[in-house]
Amino acid sequence: MEITVDDLRRHFLAAWGADTCYPDMSSEWSPENPSRDQCGMTALVVQDILGGDLILAEVHVGGVQIGHHYWNRLADGSDVDLTSDQFRPDEEVVGGKVVIRPPDAPRYHRQQYERLRGRVLQSLAATSED
Repeated sequence: MEITVDDLRRHFLAAWGADTCYPDMSSEWSPENPSRDQCGMTALVVQDILGGDLILAEVHVGGVQIGHHYWNRLADGSDVDLTSDQFRPDEEVVGGKVVIRPPDAPRYHRQQYERLRGRVLQSLAATSED
């Protein structure tokens, strides 16, 4: 079964929670903005499933960097950013460069990555059984 980006989006929406976002940002997570602070873990799990490259950019407010943003670029050159809707109107994603994935799993936020990955893969497996 071939999985589409829209299919994946559905599985991630069901899997995201305060326990899968960056720990120091979990107080900002809410069901009203489920992709908030989920970009790093999400991009890694998308890469696990679809392959491609990880892209890293800066997030600015008023011209000042306040954070980073990750997404994926597939082998066909298309971008997949399942967390692009997390940003407030004053936040701007600037630039974007390919970064090398750490071998094995992320050095930081490994628990959040593994939790999100497990939920998404379990959801995908359950769907393929239907």
